[in-house]
Amino acid sequence: MNEFITVVILIVIFIIFNNLNTKIRRLEKEITDLNHKINKAPAQSEVIQKKTSTEETIIPQQAPSHQTTPERIRNREENEEIPIPVQKDWLAPVFDFLKQNALTIIGIFTLVLGIGYFVKYAIDKNWIGETARAGIGFFTGAGIIIIGHFLRKNYTAFASIITGGGIAMLYFTSTIAFREYHLFTQNTAFIITALITAASIILSYYYKSEVLIIFSLIGGFSAPLMISTGQSNYPFLFIYLTLLNIGMLIVSFLQHWKSVGWTAYIFTTAYLFYWTNESPQLLSIAFYMISYVIFYLFALHNYIRKNILSTSDILILAFANFSSVLGLLYIFDTLAYEPPIIFPLVFAAVNSILLFREYGRKNFGVAYSVFAGLVTSLITIAIAIQFKTHLITSIWAIEATLLLFIWKKTGHKIFKIFFYILFPLVMIAQIITWTEYLETTDFNIIFNPPFITSSFTIVSLIINLYLLSNTGKESQEKVNTFFEDLVTIVSYGVIYISLLLELTYHVSGMPWSAIVGIGLLFSIYYLFILFFFRKPLSIRSDVQTVLIYLFFFLIILNTSISTLPVVTAVLMKKLHSSFYLLHLLQWIPFIYVCSRIIPSSEFHKLRISYWILSLTLIISVSCELHHSYVLMVSNDLPHSYEASAHFNILYLPIVWTILASIFIYIGLKKDIQEYNKVGFALIGLMVLKLYGYDVWQMDNISRISAFIALGIILLLSSFTFQRLKNIIRNMVDKKDKNEETTD
Repeated sequence: MNEFITVVILIVIFIIFNNLNTKIRRLEKEITDLNHKINKAPAQSEVIQKKTSTEETIIPQQAPSHQTTPERIRNREENEEIPIPVQKDWLAPVFDFLKQNALTIIGIFTLVLGIGYFVKYAIDKNWIGETARAGIGFFTGAGIIIIGHFLRKNYTAFASIITGGGIAMLYFTSTIAFREYHLFTQNTAFIITALITAASIILSYYYKSEVLIIFSLIGGFSAPLMISTGQSNYPFLFIYLTLLNIGMLIVSFLQHWKSVGWTAYIFTTAYLFYWTNESPQLLSIAFYMISYVIFYLFALHNYIRKNILSTSDILILAFANFSSVLGLLYIFDTLAYEPPIIFPLVFAAVNSILLFREYGRKNFGVAYSVFAGLVTSLITIAIAIQFKTHLITSIWAIEATLLLFIWKKTGHKIFKIFFYILFPLVMIAQIITWTEYLETTDFNIIFNPPFITSSFTIVSLIINLYLLSNTGKESQEKVNTFFEDLVTIVSYGVIYISLLLELTYHVSGMPWSAIVGIGLLFSIYYLFILFFFRKPLSIRSDVQTVLIYLFFFLIILNTSISTLPVVTAVLMKKLHSSFYLLHLLQWIPFIYVCSRIIPSSEFHKLRISYWILSLTLIISVSCELHHSYVLMVSNDLPHSYEASAHFNILYLPIVWTILASIFIYIGLKKDIQEYNKVGFALIGLMVLKLYGYDVWQMDNISRISAFIALGIILLLSSFTFQRLKNIIRNMVDKKDKNEETTD
């Protein structure tokens, strides 16, 4: 019953296919006739144009006398729009191919599965033996290839795909016959797969099919895995891969197929890295160098012929250089060979030859920038390796900078995409590098592996920030994207953390209060440096405002919370008294920010900014005077409690009154109402504190002294405000009189 249903289904499919094939042929004939008619139209239009031009030649007086023929032509050319070539996305051909051939790909895959299930069904029924099974596979694969051969003229893409399916079937049949059925030895299986690869490459070249050679290369590079028995024979494997890559290179030179080189590069690099990790040997260096030469020649094919470097060429140049350096350095490091910097220097010398070639020709275009970037990056890697930095972190950081540099020089977005892919990996590698601080306790200052590695990352990040802020050709049309802003923020954060970790590592033996104080002071100066170099770093005004808020928060945190434990540690003889003077250095950046940064920024656009600045100044001055007073009058910790209470009751109201007077004075002089509000609010707070709490804690002498001092200050302040009002009123009246006289 099942067999009868299967036969019926096959007959129905044949009828449907025959009808569709007839309709397709009829449609092709109609398209051919239509193309023939369309081709006749230009010929007829040319005849009409010739007749028109002849008439114009015979009767020239019909043209207007006030306009000559050259003028008409010039005006017509000015009115015509010159079409601008649109650069297609590099993935567009891939998607076009998939859209047009998706059914074919799915169909050949389904056919192979169907044949496989049929063979399995036949095996389960004991219809065929092992030899017959392999024979069916080879026969079916060869049959599919023959069908593709006859269809290649009219259906090129379809024929290439089904031919690739036939080749895949031959590969899998050889693998199963060797691994499962043991019909022949490993050497015989390898010879069979090599012959299949060679035949498929020859067919690809003969058919001029890029799709087919991709199938062939995938099969060729997968063949060693298919016939592997678990016993590694790396020299034999890489001799085979080298011959396969040489064949790839020849075909790519003859047909200019870039995808061929990329396929070979991906598989070869994966094999090399696996060998390097599994069993690093001196012999593997030779195969790294051979592969480097092959892919270097592949990347420079168009450059040698036409002096052109395409996007694909630049990418494979960068990846070939860095992957080779990474693998070779890993081998040298594992086997303890010296000197490891020889390979990046050799590769830098190779690229410098082409760099000097461009320089000698005075051609400073894309190729010059690419070779200059490669040479600089490789020399930087050599320096990084000489200082024994973390290998992965340094190479990835330098390569990310190179990709960003090439993106800015060429404008090709593919380099931008690869930069955004590699940048997070650099950050992850850098975080892993920081963990070395936790594992060792005797690192030298600065000259230690984690910080030297961080230094190279910092340098690369600074270059990245410069490239992101100076976009070269795009500088006039720069639009800050989310990802660029994110990269900028993360870069500043990584630089900050790298320096902070190095600093805290070397002061980790001090009391915790000192470590926190040093960390906060460093944070304040880090922001101060960003403010100082705000123009070269192209820090936007809105970002400056956020940084100012953060800066004031750190100032408050340092003076109000961090400094008090330092004072306690000094009184307990855990820290020297001079250490307290260190945190006073925060006033240098504070004064600079208030005098230079805030006036030229958009900080005062919001009214709350006046309150934030005032609050920072009040808290900082109050706490600073409090801590200084406690240190001056106290010899030990118990006496510091009495000194602190005495300052808060007697001197703090005076400090607040003076500050309030200053705010009110500035508010009146510069006509800033917010400062007036701050001043009166502070006076109100001081009065509440004085009459609500302080008076009841003072003795009679202190109470009398406090009231007299505050009274005098308030009277002097009031007199000053009245005088200032009169001065302002006189200035306004004088200005009004001058305006009336002028009128």
